Amino acid sequence: MAVRTKKHTHRKNGGAGRISLTINGQPYEMEVGTSPHQIDPAHTLAHTLRETLGLTGTKVSCDHGACGSCTVLMDGKAILSCMTLTVECDGKSIATVEGLGDPETGELDPLQQAFVDRTAFQCGFCTPGMIMSAKALLSENPSPTEEEVKQGLSGNFCRCISNYHVVKAVLAASGKKR
Repeated sequence: MAVRTKKHTHRKNGGAGRISLTINGQPYEMEVGTSPHQIDPAHTLAHTLRETLGLTGTKVSCDHGACGSCTVLMDGKAILSCMTLTVECDGKSIATVEGLGDPETGELDPLQQAFVDRTAFQCGFCTPGMIMSAKALLSENPSPTEEEVKQGLSGNFCRCISNYHVVKAVLAASGKKR
């Protein structure tokens, strides 16, 4: 199988046909190629997360980088996983919505809990991308203004709800109760 977990592997792909990356704290080494059980060089990170690794929290909606549903964090920065090739992630650390909660206690990340407490979702399809964008925002700016939250989430599109609840949830998670 091309995907293996390793205790610690972060070497650069020197044309050896392998990439190493860490996803939600778990190191992976993947063989690159077009044969079965390999990561196709044309596969996006979204495809690899969902189809190869079974991390279906990352959603694909538009598949063109316009909606933000596929947002994950790469080395702490929000990226669109539908627009990023997996081979571009060699040596990188990826965080998905599945990696936010506390695996030992099962508790949600405070940002996830704020979304639940403030009903900042409806169908829930876009919620993981919004949470990951908000996570990146709060990492850079722990006390954003309402306008900064709106700007930070401007790349995420939801057809179901008003972003009013989402903005309130992000502000609550940042400690700004409005």
